[in-house]
Amino acid sequence: MSVKDIIEGKLVAGLSPSRLAITDDSHRHEGHGGHHPDGESHFSIEIVSPQFAGKSRVDRQRMVYGILAEELRGRVHALALTTLAPGEKGAA
Repeated sequence: MSVKDIIEGKLVAGLSPSRLAITDDSHRHEGHGGHHPDGESHFSIEIVSPQFAGKSRVDRQRMVYGILAEELRGRVHALALTTLAPGEKGAA
């Protein structure tokens, strides 16, 4: 199973998102710290979840980091996060 698939499974199970887009940006970080030669080390994640309602941006990011703690201790070096609650601008 790919790292992207693991991330998707954990976020779906933990946050029941209405929208989830995960992009592997690893190729853009070649030669930079944390880059893995096989990729799957840097990701952009856009997630819309009702569980984010009423929470600050920092709290939302902490929720995602908590769910993906194991991956962040291992192969995943960086996440670029867009975390929205349904109805927020950009939450389509």
